[in-house]
Amino acid sequence: SLNRRSILKNLMNRALDAALMGGAQYADIRVVENRTESIQVKNGVVESVNFSDSMGFGVRLLLDGAWGFSSSLELTEEEIDRVTKQAMEIAHASGMVRGERVDLGPPVASGGTYVTPVEIDPFTISLEDRLGLLLAADAEMARVQGVRVRQSNLVIIRERKWFANTESAYNEQTIVETGGGIIATAVGESEVQARSYPNSFGRQQLTGGWEVALHWDLPGNAERIGNEAVALLTAEPCPADTTTTVILGGDQVALQVHESCGHPIELDRVFGSEAAYAGTSFLTPE
Repeated sequence: SLNRRSILKNLMNRALDAALMGGAQYADIRVVENRTESIQVKNGVVESVNFSDSMGFGVRLLLDGAWGFSSSLELTEEEIDRVTKQAMEIAHASGMVRGERVDLGPPVASGGTYVTPVEIDPFTISLEDRLGLLLAADAEMARVQGVRVRQSNLVIIRERKWFANTESAYNEQTIVETGGGIIATAVGESEVQARSYPNSFGRQQLTGGWEVALHWDLPGNAERIGNEAVALLTAEPCPADTTTTVILGGDQVALQVHESCGHPIELDRVFGSEAAYAGTSFLTPE
């Protein structure tokens, strides 16, 4: 609402004003509000239903060429003041051990609003209808003899973000995501095979509304996925010591590009300041 937006802007400006009064050369504040609803069905039984809401903010500032950051989940005037003060104290401490002074470059004063294009708001779809879709997919997988475990899930997310800085930037965005998928696990005499749809890891996640879930048609693909899982139990192994052409599906290519190229170009990995499950980077700044 307009009233809520006005309150948020006042709180955000309070942090920025306090930072400038404290001597900061630059400051920004980001407020994030997230709502996530997820459901899972396993072998015809509702395994979990989780609804969660979270909200918080973070203040980042530059004081005497050094960074300071602090955050909180309480969006009040008192907490805005405390967090901003703490960010300044951290920047002061960081300045005692810093190397080169930070140069931010030209000001960033962009402003605007972005909302994910949504045809059907997923949060207007009843829990019963969401569960009905998963139970229908489960029933189709159950038609396949040899499928031992049937799993299906749906996740809907709405994340709102507000950003402002001391260079006059102010941005709002609302991101809506719909995710879901099914997994059929088949068990043979000596091995276990699983097939999933519409992506690996049991879930595809896209920005969009309920139309995304309808497009996947989980019930309409469930029996096929079950049959493919069972077929894998007796499929011939891939040929060895053979030179041939391999045709990769689009989802596999996307995953390969993501892992081999996407993570390495993350600048924190390039600078050597992050190493995680996805590794470091073979790239250098130049």
